[in-house]
Amino acid sequence: MTTDELRRHVEEFLAAHDPVTTDRLEFLRARYDAGLAWVHYPPDHGGLGLAQELQPVVDALLSDAGAPDNNPHANGIGLGMAAPTILAIGTEEQKQRFLRPLWTGEEVWCQLFSEPGAGSDLAGLATRAVRDGDEWVVNGQKVWTSSAHVARFAILVARTNPEVPKHRGMTYFLCDMTDPGVEVRPLRQITGEAEFNEVFLTDVRIPDTQRLGDEGQGWAVANTTLNTERVAIGGKPAPREGGMIGVVARTWREHPELRTPDLHDRLLRLWVDVEVARLTGARLRQKLAAGRPGPEGAAMKLMFARLSQQLSGLEVELLGEQGMRYSDWTMVRPESVDFTGRDAGYRYLRAKGNSIEGGTSEILRNIVAERVLGLPTEPRTDTNVPWKELAK
Repeated sequence: MTTDELRRHVEEFLAAHDPVTTDRLEFLRARYDAGLAWVHYPPDHGGLGLAQELQPVVDALLSDAGAPDNNPHANGIGLGMAAPTILAIGTEEQKQRFLRPLWTGEEVWCQLFSEPGAGSDLAGLATRAVRDGDEWVVNGQKVWTSSAHVARFAILVARTNPEVPKHRGMTYFLCDMTDPGVEVRPLRQITGEAEFNEVFLTDVRIPDTQRLGDEGQGWAVANTTLNTERVAIGGKPAPREGGMIGVVARTWREHPELRTPDLHDRLLRLWVDVEVARLTGARLRQKLAAGRPGPEGAAMKLMFARLSQQLSGLEVELLGEQGMRYSDWTMVRPESVDFTGRDAGYRYLRAKGNSIEGGTSEILRNIVAERVLGLPTEPRTDTNVPWKELAK
């Protein structure tokens, strides 16, 4: 399909579904069925099998027509992590069941990976899943779970075989967060919000039909998710001077009295770094759309964390005393996170989490060193030891 043919397809869709008179959810479902949700996905799964670079053409035409979007900020984990993994690994039945309501926003997703004793070392997780006929019984605790308080489903990794080394005894599941035995508790963070949660799983029963990939292949499936996550966090589409660099540049222009040669030099250097990251992210999203997420996403996520923290720090310096003010520390449980919203104090505090979430910067440096640069791996003594024999 050429760009002109795609434009005509969108125009025909709009002629049949007027966004002014069509119910929002009905419109989004119809858009998915027409292949205009994510055009690089296959037909019958919200796409047309086209290049991802054509998605902005669709988005612009629909936006100009006043069409509603699917509120992507409220379901970042679903759109950026769960959907690509289900598309790459899931059965046809799983794709048909989960992708459509995920994209329309009817079902929000969260990620049940990290645990109190297994954060950076995800393969050390202790949450157990035991087979019981056509179901799995899951017990354990997860932590730092964004959006768990609003999520309908979760991507979950659990240990199904403690007799083998830790990387080989894990299995990946799709967990219904409304099932009996799932308990979500808020974790208040330095910003005052509780966007994170801890999740307790007590005798939660998951049908085997909601197992993603083969039993014992959870580490490989989880790596598919983690690679897409890092691109989703560090390589999100952004216009030139979008995101945090746009906020800081605007502050610079609006407050000439705050400028110094040193701050000017730092702003210019950061602007160039952000532009390099933006263009690199575009290339990585092409690989992701082709189903080849790689370790390069770790480098993008590393750069994102560094730039967010340096830019938010520069903004606070620019604003002086005003930058130290914090407007509201009320305990709230937001449905989504706006990294550039609120005030400079919020942005500065929230950016501190960027080097932890989505993989700590220390772990990502190891990934870049070993899988991108080809440097020797660090000594590991537990790769051939059964998980049950490891020190806990």
